[in-house]
Amino acid sequence: MIMKKFILIMALAIGIAATIFAGNGYKNFKVAVYARAYEVRKMDDLQWLEPIWNEISQQMKVDKIYLETHRDQVMVDEKTIESAKKFFEARGIKVAGGITFTVNESNRFETFCYSNPEQRKKVKEIAEFTAKHFNEIILDDFFFTNCKCDLCIKAKGNLSWTQYRLNLMKEAARELVIKPAKAVNPKVKIVIKFPNWYEHFQGLGFNLEAEPELFDGIYTGTETRDPVRSGQHLQQYESYLIFRYFENIKPGGNGGGWVDPGGASYLDRYAEQLWLTLFAKAPEITLFDFRQLQRPIRTEDRAQWQGSQTSFDFDEILKPIKLENGKIFTPTTIARAAGYTFEKVDTLIGKLGNPIGIKSYKPYNSLGEDFLQNYLGMAGIPIDIVPVFPADEKMILLTESASFDPQIVGKIKKQLISGKNVLITSGLLRALQGKGIEDIVELRYTDRKVLTKDFVVGWQNNSQSKDEILIPQIQYLTNDSWEDISCVASGSGWPILHQARYSKGSLFVLTIPENFGDLYNLPAEVLNRIRSVLSQETKVRIEGPAQVSLFVYDNNTFIVESFLPENVNVKIITGKQTGKLINILTGEEITGKIVQDTRIWGREKEESETFDITIKPHSYIVFQTVLM
Repeated sequence: MIMKKFILIMALAIGIAATIFAGNGYKNFKVAVYARAYEVRKMDDLQWLEPIWNEISQQMKVDKIYLETHRDQVMVDEKTIESAKKFFEARGIKVAGGITFTVNESNRFETFCYSNPEQRKKVKEIAEFTAKHFNEIILDDFFFTNCKCDLCIKAKGNLSWTQYRLNLMKEAARELVIKPAKAVNPKVKIVIKFPNWYEHFQGLGFNLEAEPELFDGIYTGTETRDPVRSGQHLQQYESYLIFRYFENIKPGGNGGGWVDPGGASYLDRYAEQLWLTLFAKAPEITLFDFRQLQRPIRTEDRAQWQGSQTSFDFDEILKPIKLENGKIFTPTTIARAAGYTFEKVDTLIGKLGNPIGIKSYKPYNSLGEDFLQNYLGMAGIPIDIVPVFPADEKMILLTESASFDPQIVGKIKKQLISGKNVLITSGLLRALQGKGIEDIVELRYTDRKVLTKDFVVGWQNNSQSKDEILIPQIQYLTNDSWEDISCVASGSGWPILHQARYSKGSLFVLTIPENFGDLYNLPAEVLNRIRSVLSQETKVRIEGPAQVSLFVYDNNTFIVESFLPENVNVKIITGKQTGKLINILTGEEITGKIVQDTRIWGREKEESETFDITIKPHSYIVFQTVLM
C-alpha cells in the first residue's frame, strides 16, 4: 500500500513538472536544444542542472534535447547519460543522442582519421555506445575528414582528395556508424547534420548524393551569422535557401534547421537566422547549444535601429514573462530572444503554403561561383536549388556549377527547343566555352575587365551605381544576340544581361561582377530588369534596391524582408488580376494600381498591378494576395 502511494505521488509530481516545463510547445514547429558532451558530463549533478534548465525553459518552449555522448575524445559515462535522460523525460522533453566525431575541435576542427585502424575502431565504439542509450542519434557537423597523414596519402594513391574522401566517408558511414549502431539497437534512427558550407562538402567527404540515402534522415545547418565579421562570410538568405536545397535532396527526410548565436553582432541577426529557417518550413529547429543559451543579454546586443517597432523588438524581449504556473519571470539570457522570435513566427507560419522559387540546378558534388544563389536571393530573386535538372520549368537559372553535368548543353538546347527559357551566368558561359555552347550562341567570355558605374536598361534608361563595379567583358555578334542591360565606360559598353533566341526559347546570359557582393551595388533599375526576366512565371516580384528578399509560397502568400539598416521603399508587382494585398501581421488591406509592364525585350507590353510598401530595418512583412 505504501509503495502504491509512493508511485502515485511520483506520477503526480512528474505530471506537474511536465506541465510547468514543457509549455505545450509551439503550434507549427518543434524546438530542440543540443547539449555538448562538455555539459552533458555535468548533468548527473541536479543542483547544477535544474536551475540552468529552469532558466532556459522559462524563456522559450522546448520539445526535445539532444544529449551528446562524445566530442574531442570526451566520453560521457553511462550513469550520467541515464540520469540526464530521466531528468528531461520527467519534464515532458523528448530525448535523443548526439555525436561529434572530432579529435580536437579547437585544432582546426581536427577530425578522426578514417584510414587509421585504431581510430576507425574508436568511431565504431562511439556509435555502438550511443545506440545503446538512444533510439535517435544525430551526428553534428564533423562527420567528414580533413586528415592528410601518411596513411591517408598512401591510401589515396592516384585519386584526387575529393574522390578519395567521398569514397572513404561513404564506406565509414555504412561500416563504422550505421551498421554497428543498428546491430546494437535495431530501432535506432541515425540522422546526419550537414553544415552550412555546402559548396565545399565533397572536398572533405560529405556526400550529398550518397549519404542522404544511407542515413535515416538529414538535418540542415542554417547558421549564417554575420556576413561581414564572421569568417565564412555567408549571406543571410542562406538560412532559408540551404534548408530548401536539402529538402529537395531528401524530400520529407530533412528533419530541421540548426542555428547558433555565434558571430551575431546584434540580437536581430540571431533572430533572423531563426525566422528564415522557419520561413523555409523547417518542421523542427535546433538551438546550439545548452551552454550558449545561458549567455546573458547585453546592452551591446541592441542594434542601432531598435526602438522603431522592427520585427525583432529588443525592448520587448526584456519584459517580464508570466509563466503557466502564474509566477513572473524576468528574462536574463538569449534564450528569450529565441522564445520571442518563435512566438511571433508561430502566429503566421501556419498561414503560408509550400515555398516556391526559380529553380537553380546544382549537380551533386559540383563547384563553381560558390554560394552565388544566396547573393541573388539577397538581391530580391526567390531561388530554389535542386539537385536534378528541372526540365518542367519554363525558366531556370544555371550557375557555373551546372558545368559538372556533362550533358548540360544538350539539356539547355532541349529546354529552348520546347519553348522554355534558360538564364545562365557568365561563369557558366566561361566554363562551357569550347564545349558546345557556341552551337546556341557565339558569345566570348574574354580575359578583359571593366570598372564601371554607368548602366543602360532597355537602350534608353540610364542609371548609376554608388560605387564602381568590376565586371568581365563578354563579346557577341551584333544582331545575332542582343544586350538587354548594358554597362558603359569611357565611350564603350558591354552586356550585363544578354538575350539570344534559339528555336522557340531564349537563352539569357547574366554577367556576374568579379565580387559577388557588388550585386548589391547594382542600381535598382538594373535589378528590377533582372528580376523581371527571371520571374516570368512567378505571380509576384519586387522592385527596389538589393538586400531586400522575397519568399514566395504556393497559396498566394509571400514575405518581403529587408536586411538594410534603414527604412526602404519597395514596389510589389503582381498580375493584373490581383484585387488587393492583406498584411497578415496587421490585417491592413493595400490596394494597387494597374501599370504597363514589359518583361522581355521584343514582347508585347503586359498589364501588372503595383503596390507601394515601406519596410522597417531588418524586418519582414507577410502578405496574402486576394484575387478579383
